[in-house]
Amino acid sequence: MEGSNVFGVVLAGGIGTRMGNVEKPKQFMEIGGKPIIIHTIEKFVMNPEFEKILVLSPKQWIKHTEDLIRKYIPQAANVVVISGGSTRNETIMNSISYIEEQGRLNEDTIIVTHDSVRPFVTHRILEENIRFAKEFGACDTVIPATDTIVESKDNTMISQIPDRKTMYQGQTPQSFKAMHLRELYNGLTDEEKTILTDACKILVIKGEKVHLVEGEESNIKITYPYDLRVAESLLQE
Repeated sequence: MEGSNVFGVVLAGGIGTRMGNVEKPKQFMEIGGKPIIIHTIEKFVMNPEFEKILVLSPKQWIKHTEDLIRKYIPQAANVVVISGGSTRNETIMNSISYIEEQGRLNEDTIIVTHDSVRPFVTHRILEENIRFAKEFGACDTVIPATDTIVESKDNTMISQIPDRKTMYQGQTPQSFKAMHLRELYNGLTDEEKTILTDACKILVIKGEKVHLVEGEESNIKITYPYDLRVAESLLQE
């Protein structure tokens, strides 16, 4: 089968405890009359470079997610909802296993992994992630840190104030050559797997290069109730 060998991986594994007492995960909350996750998936569906878009969801929310996609994006034939893992990286590994089961995994397979609650990702950001992942093997979307970052090793006193000019805030997507990422992940100890919540960090501790993609201030992650209000006003714009 011919195809682009580029897969969108929308990470909707979280239950969203920081939203306070809500009965459903934050990706299903609505902005502009549509669930956040639908806005996010639409950004991927609009890009013809994705062979398939894999949405990774907690088991008990798979059917709900499928129903929403049918309702809001009925034309999206290349979107599949599968079960996430217990951690972010296990969830990413599940997506790679799915690609392998489909017979589509090889050295050049690219995955563009993205938070389901970042609905304002732009076409440019997705394009650059695909391009840089192909060229460099891995990339991470970031914006320059606007605030001074203060480090405290004991959570009480300042241990260090790094130079802000070299500091960036991580966003997503994070994109990788899928086989290589899995190889590195499988080489980690169980302890390392627990500590490494961020996929790019796996490469960094293994001494591998991760290229930067310039993000956008508007590519916000909707985590707290306040973010919903910001998101609504971004949509109005």
